[in-house]
Amino acid sequence: MAQNCSRRLFLLGTATTVAGAFLAACGKEPPMEVAKAEIPVGSAIIADGYIIAQPEEGKYVAYSQQCPHQRNLITKVEGDEVRCTAHNSVFKIADGSVVSGPARDPLEPVSIDDAGNALNVHS
Repeated sequence: MAQNCSRRLFLLGTATTVAGAFLAACGKEPPMEVAKAEIPVGSAIIADGYIIAQPEEGKYVAYSQQCPHQRNLITKVEGDEVRCTAHNSVFKIADGSVVSGPARDPLEPVSIDDAGNALNVHS
């Protein structure tokens, strides 16, 4: 037996669907998890839009992969520094400070949570 859908019920259903889609789109992305064993002491890795570093044993920091100069992606790890190959800006992994290049601002830090044998990284 088919039921009739009133205008009020149709609008309520449409509003609920739109609100749910809006809330899902505005929600935060889940954190990225990386095993601590993957991050070399005195260096860094680049993964999923983040630079995750271990400047000294047991100390972890993370930054956005975007270069503060013109938002190009930083793609190269060179020991205790990372380089944006677009314009050759170089940054220290320990604190994100500028070593050389046209960039004037340091790397943008992101939140990092210790999860035992892993780290959860999120902006």
